[in-house]
Formats: sequence, C-alpha cells, structure tokens
Amino acid sequence: MISANNKLITIFEEHPVRRTWDAKQEKWYFSVVDIIKILTNQADFQLSRNYWKVLKNRLN
Repeated sequence: MISANNKLITIFEEHPVRRTWDAKQEKWYFSVVDIIKILTNQADFQLSRNYWKVLKNRLN
C-alpha cells in the first residue's frame, strides 16, 4: 500500500505533474493527464482528460 507521504507534485518546465512512489516495485508513477497537458500545451485540464479518454479508447 502506498502511503500519502509518497504522493508528490513535481515541476516540469514550470508545469505541475502529479506522481506517486511505489516502494515495493521501486518505481515512480506519473499522471498521464498531466503529461498530456504539458505535451499538447493545453490550458484546460478537461481538454487533457478528454484527449486521454479518446486515446485510451482507440488503444483498446
């Protein structure tokens, strides 16, 4: 189980990115929506969520 202390926000090119640490697997997990928001230069969080929703459906 991941404790609340392992959930952090990091900054990438002045944009916040949510992430969490899994000590068992020793891996960082980053928010896909936050990464999409940065890469597509979206100003609105909802547009990034919709982009991810459409992409995820196309990949399935």
